[in-house]
Amino acid sequence: MSEQIVCGIDLGSRSVKIALMERPEEGARLEILRLESLDTIRFYREYGRKQGDKLVVNFEALGLPVVDRLVSTGYGRNTLELAGGEAIPELKAHVLGAIYQTGLTDFTLIDLGGQDSKIIQVRKGKMIDFLTNDKCAASSGRYLENMASVLDVTLEELGQYTDNPVELNSTCAVFGESELIGKIVEGFPLAELGAGVNATIVKRILPLLRSFAGEVLVFTGGVAHNRAVAKLLEVGSGRRIVIPQEPQFNGAIGCCCV
Repeated sequence: MSEQIVCGIDLGSRSVKIALMERPEEGARLEILRLESLDTIRFYREYGRKQGDKLVVNFEALGLPVVDRLVSTGYGRNTLELAGGEAIPELKAHVLGAIYQTGLTDFTLIDLGGQDSKIIQVRKGKMIDFLTNDKCAASSGRYLENMASVLDVTLEELGQYTDNPVELNSTCAVFGESELIGKIVEGFPLAELGAGVNATIVKRILPLLRSFAGEVLVFTGGVAHNRAVAKLLEVGSGRRIVIPQEPQFNGAIGCCCV
């Protein structure tokens, strides 16, 4: 049997993630061929055109081959459906991606994306409970981006700070910036300010985890690249943290696994 090439697209609020995967033969495990992330606005402006009620993607311009199957999900899924493909629920895509990447079937998935957060309980490979928040960016990558900008550091540098966190109490991403500036004025060192930002993310997530049992947390989304948040989450929850090799592409990979 000839190879089957599948393209999964996660239409995120901040970025569009694309996974190109192939199944060498029937029954074989899918293999990742290519992963690519583009700014959402750039993706729609340069590679997508609305035709009727569907979005037509210029795969040739993206440098992608003709695929046998196209599956989409994500923040943009409810707004525009991709022509020539099928759409699946975001939670399903993330569960399938986590199972593919980790090999686990019993875990609690924490996905912290650009502007939303998700917690999903998975048992025997099936979603049995979930909690989502797309109303506030306070526990998302957008929050970290804003705070890193205030501190004038990269996201990578911000992810190094865990010790002696400054107390930050604002539950709003916007007001949080003002509070952080106030702490800078008070003279707190950069390391403690950065640790405070990371600890604040974790402080908002931990109460939500209380109703989700299990010893293993699978951490995905762009925020999973922040090592400090992962470390503080592990310590605060008392559970083992598993971060897949491609946490930010988890939803796109999951689309290919349908």
